Amino acid sequence: MRPQSTIQQPDQRRVRTSRAKQAQVRKRTATKARPKPIKKAGKTKSSQRTRSSTRKLVSRKPLSGTIFYLASGHGGPDPGAIGRFGRFLLPEDEYAYDVTIRLSQILKQQGATVYMMVQDPNDGIRNDAVLKLDQDEVAYPNQRIPLNQTARLRQTTTAVNRLYARHKGAYQRFITIHVDSRSRGQTIDVFFYHHERSAVGKRLAEHIHRRFRTNYRRYQPGRPYLGSVSTRSSLYVVRNSHPPTVFIELGNIQNRQDQRRFLPASNRQALASWLAQGILDDYR
Repeated sequence: MRPQSTIQQPDQRRVRTSRAKQAQVRKRTATKARPKPIKKAGKTKSSQRTRSSTRKLVSRKPLSGTIFYLASGHGGPDPGAIGRFGRFLLPEDEYAYDVTIRLSQILKQQGATVYMMVQDPNDGIRNDAVLKLDQDEVAYPNQRIPLNQTARLRQTTTAVNRLYARHKGAYQRFITIHVDSRSRGQTIDVFFYHHERSAVGKRLAEHIHRRFRTNYRRYQPGRPYLGSVSTRSSLYVVRNSHPPTVFIELGNIQNRQDQRRFLPASNRQALASWLAQGILDDYR
């Protein structure tokens, strides 16, 4: 007869110890496997610089850093040419000033620094067809405008040249705007003068001229544009100004058809806009 096998009972203390160790192992394993919470990224200096640079690029305007000197013809005691529209007088300086200040506003909106070399303390942009003649304009920065033509032109160019030296290295241009006076029957278009030795002045005049030709084809397809670009180095401001200079004639103040170009305020705004377009083309 085989002896019966004896089944030994496990030691209960040993079992409890073993289970406790296994539980500790499982706990440590679970702790290691549990993912750590992800911390939100803070604003590092690098990311702040990137965002700042992006904002600057977005906010930078097309003409940022450029300098323009704008001078409307005559002013103060000298109204320039006088045209007639029925019983009304049309003073050159008032119409040239209105187009000039409109151009100034557009250039500033595009980021340019603009110096108005002739300023009227009372007259901003005006929407009347007939602009009242007054004599309260002053020269930059706040000087009385002399009646003597040579003294007046010297006053303007001296102020421009001083500012030009102050802004050395920047893109700087001088634009002076007039309305011509010829025989009543002579119709002319907007035309441009530059110094014969100024390639930069010539290029600016050509860019503006090109814009006028394009816009005439678009808005007045049945009417040819006969404006021109030419040298006229004998003009005082063209000859004596240090920045590249363009001298602009808007039309014949005596001619009824040319008067239509600057009597309506909307046309004066169009003239300023087309000038600004050509200036932007030149800068680009």
